[in-house]
Amino acid sequence: MRIARRGLAAMVGAAALLVVGAAVDLPSGAVADAASGAAAPVRLCSARPKPGFASCLALRQTRPVKPSATDPLPSGFGPADLRAAYKLPASGGSGRTVAIIDAQDHPNAESDLATYRSIYGLPECSTANGCFKKVNQQGKASPLPPADPSWAGEIALDIEMVSAACPKCHIMLVEASQPSIEDLGAAVNTAVSLGAKFVSNSYGGYEDGSEPSYDSKYFDHPGVVITASSGDDGFGASYPATSAHVTAVGGTSLHKDSSARGWSETAWDSAGSGCSKYVGKPSFQSHIATGCDKRAEADVSAVADPNTGVAVYSTYGDSGWGVYGGTSAAAPIIAAVYALAGPPGTSDAPGTYPYAASSGLNDVTSGSNGNCPVHEQCTAGPGWDGPTGLGTPNGTKAFKSAA
Repeated sequence: MRIARRGLAAMVGAAALLVVGAAVDLPSGAVADAASGAAAPVRLCSARPKPGFASCLALRQTRPVKPSATDPLPSGFGPADLRAAYKLPASGGSGRTVAIIDAQDHPNAESDLATYRSIYGLPECSTANGCFKKVNQQGKASPLPPADPSWAGEIALDIEMVSAACPKCHIMLVEASQPSIEDLGAAVNTAVSLGAKFVSNSYGGYEDGSEPSYDSKYFDHPGVVITASSGDDGFGASYPATSAHVTAVGGTSLHKDSSARGWSETAWDSAGSGCSKYVGKPSFQSHIATGCDKRAEADVSAVADPNTGVAVYSTYGDSGWGVYGGTSAAAPIIAAVYALAGPPGTSDAPGTYPYAASSGLNDVTSGSNGNCPVHEQCTAGPGWDGPTGLGTPNGTKAFKSAA
């Protein structure tokens, strides 16, 4: 898998700093830690999906993070942290449905969600009260696809980040039969047909020339918010984040500090960014200096660095509480912020909203995910940049319909 400069340095020495994005295989899906060379975050899914397929983009820290008797809250950022960092309203989103698109089944998804919401004092979100719904890619409650521990961790991360950012939102989990773009795309169509106006996709794969066809078949839904993770491998295009019809979500490192905001962010050094080879430049990027002839990612961003990660509870393939990251965390957060902002216009392309109201974002101006041909594609600075897009939420203004 391709890793950022700090991982390469830990494994092959300082000379490797000149080879950004080189392919390096690490044991057991672990990413090398910059300071010690020890295994740190673990990739839940393969970093090398075959053509036409996608990988989940969740990363999990390996350090123990279980709650203790003296501190019942787990390590990692929780709902109150995210609301404070991004100035999100404590209420809002009531009855609005955020759909989560993933592959395979997480058999404990609803019970894990109940534990997460209970420890943070969030209202119940269950099948019984109509807040939670889990279906297959045909929209049926059964049969569900086979359970998979890697995608189960991704599912837990996704549904819990929606809960954290928008506690009153309803959650629809649509599980694709397998992690192919065709099946995941069919799941997107199902979510929209079932009424979801906000759809989050925390997966990505390499472009292969099929993207314009996929765009028209699966992601072109006017009046529906569709978010997609930009990837966790630094510079290099990831689909569906390069779709012209989605909000591509990059990643930051998030820290509490003594500033007026109380928080600071830098570009996460593994956040995905890149230029599509096949998807044309959308009109909303025509006035932005992206350095790309075609679609550029990302558009906006949120916390993704697993070293400044979020608390997640998952019991299928994991042992309970963990600290997770990856742009997998950012995509559902942004989908939930859109839901807090209100329903999109019926014929709108909601991915354009942040470009029309960038003053409602925290501009991330430092940090990098490596070196690339055009400076802003990899290095954060004023205005748009590849790893963080236009910035992170500063309330919901940038995610509202202008109508």
